[in-house]
Amino acid sequence: MPDATSNQRKILFNAFDMNCVAHQSPGLWRHPDDHARDYNKLSYWTNLAQILERGLFDGLFIADVLGPYDVYGSSSEAALTSGAQTPVNDPFLLVSAMAAVTQNLGFGVTAGTAYEHPYPFARRLATLDHLTEGRVGWNVVTGYLPSAAKNIGQDDQMEHDERYNHADEYLDVVYKLLESSWEDDAVLYDKESGVFVDHTKVHNIEHEGTYFKTPGIAVTEPSPQRTPVIYQAGASTRGRAFAGKHAEAVFINSPTDELISGTVKKIRQAAIDAGRDGGDVKIFSMQTIVTGATDEDAWAKYRELTQYVDPLGGLVLMSGWMGADFSKFELDEPIGEIESNAIQSAVETFKKASGDEGNEWTVRQLAEWCGVGGFGPVIIGSGETVAKELVRIQDETDVDGFNLAYHITPGTFEDIVEYVVPELQKLGRYKTEYTEGTLRNKLHGEGDHFKDNHYASKFILRNRVNA
Repeated sequence: MPDATSNQRKILFNAFDMNCVAHQSPGLWRHPDDHARDYNKLSYWTNLAQILERGLFDGLFIADVLGPYDVYGSSSEAALTSGAQTPVNDPFLLVSAMAAVTQNLGFGVTAGTAYEHPYPFARRLATLDHLTEGRVGWNVVTGYLPSAAKNIGQDDQMEHDERYNHADEYLDVVYKLLESSWEDDAVLYDKESGVFVDHTKVHNIEHEGTYFKTPGIAVTEPSPQRTPVIYQAGASTRGRAFAGKHAEAVFINSPTDELISGTVKKIRQAAIDAGRDGGDVKIFSMQTIVTGATDEDAWAKYRELTQYVDPLGGLVLMSGWMGADFSKFELDEPIGEIESNAIQSAVETFKKASGDEGNEWTVRQLAEWCGVGGFGPVIIGSGETVAKELVRIQDETDVDGFNLAYHITPGTFEDIVEYVVPELQKLGRYKTEYTEGTLRNKLHGEGDHFKDNHYASKFILRNRVNA
């Protein structure tokens, strides 16, 4: 008799990490059980990958920035002092090692479109897709830190919407290189004739646009997915339009159910507006989980974590995320006295999320609230409590899964694997084994390549006249 829970909607999990010492919870690198200091050792990453695969995580989502958080105090000093996402290493170089010690875990790797030409970047994407046997995705970002632009030799970033126009063309070049240049059967590997590639089946892409001119062929043969899974995280109107056109998975960060639900609806509508189905985009909401054997154990753990929160690091990140220099305000200054609609609206959201709507918050309280889990919401409780809450959030907001930020690492993920995953499985809301195939097929169950309704399908050779 089939399991009555087998057809229930399953929750997807990504682990959210960054090749640095302080990602979303600044100061917690000081916790005695935290191993984030080992971020620059392969052993940290291979161990993490194996933990995640043991827990049947769909992927490891690796954030990145190119440049320090220097909005706070108009300097990188505080970012360096607190370790807030600085120093930070390249995420791409981690993936091959993790893929070598796993068989199913996916890898969503962040890379920006603003500072590297798409031609060499497309080769790096294809190389990783080969080496992971099709388990890699690309989180497309357009950049938001002015420090990155300045260190590349530019005065500042491009204007917001122009960054997306530039990114649209960037993806066109990548699609053409990885989808249009080589036919599926171009590689002959014929030892008798001595012909490795049938050159008549490899085509110049002849791209000439506003930002890029790329006339020639791709130098990589087709990889398992050809183009890796496209992730995206922009929440603006233009960002959602970009996601509707390109993204197969989207990361959102909203601290309340109401905001999550509204963002999910807008992203699904953006996909529909682009001629796709709303379900073609898997949506992951950021979430931090503090769990243990019982609710009491989890709350005791949370109280211990708060002792290591670094308000300075929190304000460094908040200044970068919100574009407001919090160094100009006293730590005990009430937020209500700060003349910024952006800051005040964000604080009202945090207060609602924390259940502290009736009190006036100070800058210090804002920094401390963000100290465990950063900008996103936090769930505290036993595995059973957390599992039921995640199911409730999915049912009420229509998210597909969660991007799980750590408070300490890898302890956060070890706890989730031990306490939360089994409870979700009991509820029939989490897989008990991996789907076969590439990351794209694992996420969507519809094969290794773009669906025909995706914008990139126009570049696939089989759809070209006289290909």
